[in-house]
Amino acid sequence: MQSAFIPPQAFHRISSRQVTIFSDRVPLRNFASGKVLNFYCLPGTAKRGRRAKPPTSASAMLPVSESFLQLQTYSPPDWAAQIPLAPSHRFRLGMLPTPIHEWRLPGLPEDVRVLIKRDDLSGMQMSGNKVRKLEFLMAEAVQGGYDCVVTIGGIQSNHARATAVAARYLSLPCHLILRTSRQEVASDPGLVGNLLVERLAGAQLHLVTKEEYGAVGSGALLEQLRLELEAEGRKPYIVPVGGSNSLGCWGYIEAINEIWQQTGDHQEQQRVTTGKEGGTGGVTDIVMACGSGGTAAGLALGSALSPLRARVHAYAVCDTPEYFYDYIDGLFGGLGAAPGGELLGGRSGARDLLRVVQARGSGYAISTESELRTVQEVAAATGVVLDPVYSGKAVHALLGEIRANPDEWRGRTVLFVHTGGLLGMYDKLDQLGPLVRTYGPPVSRMQVVRQSTSCS
Repeated sequence: MQSAFIPPQAFHRISSRQVTIFSDRVPLRNFASGKVLNFYCLPGTAKRGRRAKPPTSASAMLPVSESFLQLQTYSPPDWAAQIPLAPSHRFRLGMLPTPIHEWRLPGLPEDVRVLIKRDDLSGMQMSGNKVRKLEFLMAEAVQGGYDCVVTIGGIQSNHARATAVAARYLSLPCHLILRTSRQEVASDPGLVGNLLVERLAGAQLHLVTKEEYGAVGSGALLEQLRLELEAEGRKPYIVPVGGSNSLGCWGYIEAINEIWQQTGDHQEQQRVTTGKEGGTGGVTDIVMACGSGGTAAGLALGSALSPLRARVHAYAVCDTPEYFYDYIDGLFGGLGAAPGGELLGGRSGARDLLRVVQARGSGYAISTESELRTVQEVAAATGVVLDPVYSGKAVHALLGEIRANPDEWRGRTVLFVHTGGLLGMYDKLDQLGPLVRTYGPPVSRMQVVRQSTSCS
């Protein structure tokens, strides 16, 4: 039976190690010999006469074009091999690895460097952080012989949309439990944003009110629908809110390996020359929005165990920091990484591995004008569009912290993980419209000059 955390019998070790050559990256060339070297790194991090450490994970065994929609055996990175409970397979769904590039945010102090990891580019219909979690969850669904997928979320849930697409990729029917207002629960929800993709992909929607969701809980609602589907002779695979169970955490444990491969050569050089972690060349801090806890848990555990060892900051867009600390400790426990245990080096758990910051503002999915103004300013200055529910709130809070306490961030290199969610912006058009019209360039009527023609 499928469980909320990963049962020990669901795991076994894969001893093979496979190395990746990414066909969608520009290779570095040894200009002395003209030979192309099969490794890739950020601009400015190449060292003459040195090769980057090859990947040790089976996470990216083939170019995307060859591995996409394939069930593959999975072997953790060397540094994660000590995690007691590890998945054996992964179903390739994402356009990975996603790029990292410089990100000059408006109003950022000169002595604070920010990079951005573009997990919003992990795939068109599935873009965002949910893809990485679903690669491991859908592998379990395939291996377990499940014949449909069930998950739950808000009416504009990015996770629900990604799950609907992933299920359809696997030719599995998908059922989505979506919470909405009492006024709208009995009517057609429409086709705005994520709903359009979900319904085009053929997902069956089951609507509940926010009050019912709060009173009963997501777990009980998922269990109710599971029993109903089983009574019809189906075998449903249950995906929790946000894909955030212990198995889903592996998506971002593995993402740390990807980040290390993209930045680690420079980071290791900094450590060798200065004896310090991070520094001006390496990533010192990882920042992301936190909505269900799985992404934060994977990044925090992966960063702590890997050579990266960056500080992790999770900007919570719902609930409280105490809730997320406790929930993430539960996820760690499901991986066999109990707080205070040997794997965590005696550390007390989530409270020692990451920092959770309250960033929900007026409430989950409720945007203030200042938050939306940040979204508009960042897009106008950098071309990167942030969704208002997750990344927009996180960046707004991050910039507020940096401006309020610049000394705490001076000299640091911050990697912001963009978790996607662009489709959810369409639900905020009424709020975004006035900002764009007020602060954006005006729209003008172009006067077309017609050239006169003469007949000879």
